[in-house]
Amino acid sequence: MTERKRDRPWLMRTYAGHSTAEASNKLYRRNLAKGQTGLSVAFDLPTQTGYDPDHVLARGEVGRVGVPVSHLGDMRRLFQDIPLEQMNTSMTINATAMWLLALYQVVAEEQGADAAKLSGTTQNDIVKEYLSRGTHVFPPGPSLRLTTDMITYTVAHIPKWNPINICSYHLQEAGATPVQEIAYAMSTAIAVLDAVRDSGQVPREKFGDVVARISFFVNAGVRFVEEMCKMRAFGRIWDQVTRERYGVENPKQRRFRYGVQVNSLGLTEAQPENNVQRIVLEMLAVTLSKDARARAVQLPAWNEALGLPRPWDQQWSLRIQQVLAHESDLLEYEDIFAGSHVIEAKVDALVEESLAEIAHIQEMGGAMAAVESGYLKSQLVASHAERRARIEAGEEKIVGVNCFESTEPNPLTADLDTAIMTVDPANEARVVAALHEWRAGRDEARAAEALSALKKAAAGTENLMAATVECARAGVTTGEWAWALRDVFGEFRAPTGVSSAPVAVAAEAGSPLAVVREKVARTAEELGTGRLRLLVGKPGLDGHSNGAEQIAVRARDAGFEVVYQGIRLTPEQIVSAALAEDVHCVGLSILSGSHAELVPDVLHRLREAGAAASPGPSGPGDTPIPVIVGGIIPNADAAELKAAGVAAVFTPKDFGITEIIGRIVDEIRTANKLSPLENTEVPA
Repeated sequence: MTERKRDRPWLMRTYAGHSTAEASNKLYRRNLAKGQTGLSVAFDLPTQTGYDPDHVLARGEVGRVGVPVSHLGDMRRLFQDIPLEQMNTSMTINATAMWLLALYQVVAEEQGADAAKLSGTTQNDIVKEYLSRGTHVFPPGPSLRLTTDMITYTVAHIPKWNPINICSYHLQEAGATPVQEIAYAMSTAIAVLDAVRDSGQVPREKFGDVVARISFFVNAGVRFVEEMCKMRAFGRIWDQVTRERYGVENPKQRRFRYGVQVNSLGLTEAQPENNVQRIVLEMLAVTLSKDARARAVQLPAWNEALGLPRPWDQQWSLRIQQVLAHESDLLEYEDIFAGSHVIEAKVDALVEESLAEIAHIQEMGGAMAAVESGYLKSQLVASHAERRARIEAGEEKIVGVNCFESTEPNPLTADLDTAIMTVDPANEARVVAALHEWRAGRDEARAAEALSALKKAAAGTENLMAATVECARAGVTTGEWAWALRDVFGEFRAPTGVSSAPVAVAAEAGSPLAVVREKVARTAEELGTGRLRLLVGKPGLDGHSNGAEQIAVRARDAGFEVVYQGIRLTPEQIVSAALAEDVHCVGLSILSGSHAELVPDVLHRLREAGAAASPGPSGPGDTPIPVIVGGIIPNADAAELKAAGVAAVFTPKDFGITEIIGRIVDEIRTANKLSPLENTEVPA
């Protein structure tokens, strides 16, 4: 048998980082020793949103969903004994991307590396942060300036770096259809490239170099034929846009370059072992087709719907990639779908529909205008609501959730509290103490001078990267860098999309929603109030608001008056809003793991205001304003929250939103000593 030449495998990564720079460094070195071929850094939420660990909003969030990096010393420890000149590093960082790249560059230079040889990626896509992930800081205009300055700087000084990874991954997580994912990502790319072109910082003849460094980060769902066609459509549209709009003639510079993390939205808490085959199918969507194969792949772990994966779980996901790349014959063949009339027809349809939506967004003034008007967000909220409605109606099947629900006991989760990794609650205090030590030991005059120069540059028109690199060298902290720019640029609260989202579930007579609407109306009547009022709150820095938005929309459709102010609120602000709006229930949504810190704070503040009683010796006591909590919450934590006074805890296994709204009404009735309503059960 003739031996075929094998293609080079894609970069294999796992998205990782937690607790401290030292702990994350150990994890990275272990993963590299297991055959991982690139690094993918997860930063904690304070780092992503420009807060130091000792800020009030950082409480409970330090080291939870990633590694805290507050200054140059943290970045040194994060990459100790890892030669950055030989590494390909992806950093999932957006609003503070310029700052983290500056720290990375300085550490690499301290290692003796040539910055021109550094390779890797900063995500740096702020549009999808406004729409889905919620780690934005500055308004769209200044954010686009930061992106533009980074791109022009890297093309000139770090030419192998991808300064932006236009990221449709989180759009799909927020409910985007394949057409929306393509159209919104491409519209973002157009906005960014137009801004770079119009900035005058890159000579026209060098613009192809800019296009060549633009990369994408996409999502692949379980409908893997459609997902593969989506990637082929992405490539075709990118080639057309870069050739026709920007005049790039070199086909290598027009190549669609993308990395992927497969879908986390579809991972289930119920029968989580099924997530393994979901992950495999989703990986095939971005690897089977040579003409649209990913350049880098990172896979979630089977237990991510339960909590933070352990190193062994991440290893399992890495081995899935390695088996496909090294044991199968996938990399020995040309594109196996070339000439398929089925594939071509699907790709043609996706291209046509996506180009039409891109044109519509351009007519609105482009991606930034569509963000500020709320159009993009409302479209995503509506798409997500429609998807949830299909799942609840059984039209979209999810094995183990709404079909084939009977199961044998799962040995993987027999001891659920050890099936995930937890972060030591005392870690935050240690990180804060180290931050104070850093500030005390630095050259304060140099740090102050660097910050002053940064603010002056921000108030003018010069590229901000040089001033940012000097801040890094001077020992400035993440929070200080971000606050200096907040002082000049201001902050931005993105539209929630809730008020303009259309009704996704009909309330026809006898339907589950009609039953809940009746419960809401009767309860309001018995309480002598016009409408029941529900506050949906997002405490802390967790910006993943998809679940909160869906609860808010369905509660609205069930007849509630909904108070939803968006993300990034302190417990104090949430309680103040609850009291001011005289709500009947407070619903808190937290996916970052900070529930153990923030939920008890909300309860305490409500009790201090006389709006909730302390739990009695046998459990929660009388609570005039019941508090419910939703998120990725381990069983042991859920039990502790209920013992502290939380009325109900909902996790990903509770996928029936209408049923959840019905439960909320029940908790309001219980808290107000109203008798249970007869014959108003929500139909299954």
